[in-house]
Amino acid sequence: MKKLKNEVELVKEAIRVGSIYAAKRGVAKFEGTDSSNDKITYLYRLLAHDKLIQPLAKGEEKEPAMKHKLALWMSRQLPKDHKLLK
Repeated sequence: MKKLKNEVELVKEAIRVGSIYAAKRGVAKFEGTDSSNDKITYLYRLLAHDKLIQPLAKGEEKEPAMKHKLALWMSRQLPKDHKLLK
């Protein structure tokens, strides 16, 4: 798994955008006290369930791999000239 440029920022943006997506679907609303790990896990599972990302193999669902999947998803949602992709 090759780390992306700006992966940390891409994950933060994925959490922000994913939270909006989950709220619009009416399945979740994150609170300020929710941990980022809980948000990452929930958003990864939601996006995999909705077939927006390819799920990880069973037993490979660890936090670094989920973060990477969210970062990949976010990088594909952003325009090619976005500052996080440079």
